[in-house]
Amino acid sequence: MRENKILSSLCYFSIFFAPFLFPIIVYFLGKDEVKYHAKKSLWTHIIPYLIFGLGIVGSGLLGMNDISHAGPFLIATYAVTFLVAIYFFIWNIVKGIKVFSE
Repeated sequence: MRENKILSSLCYFSIFFAPFLFPIIVYFLGKDEVKYHAKKSLWTHIIPYLIFGLGIVGSGLLGMNDISHAGPFLIATYAVTFLVAIYFFIWNIVKGIKVFSE
């Protein structure tokens, strides 16, 4: 049981050393409880990149029509991505501590 807590916690702490690789490996090799945390942590590692990608595509589409709107949209994309990334970074640390201390 202690190993499950450690692996689950490490999935969240993997934001420091292997944000995508470690949760994927744990997901395929771990037990059900650990798989839940591996999947959840993987999504919290991916979401900022998805937001950034959608923002870049959106600003590219806006730039095709009117270049004056693409710049502010791109800056807003960077700002939102930065805020979401900081939120999920802190959230992963808190969740890792919470899972480990349960």
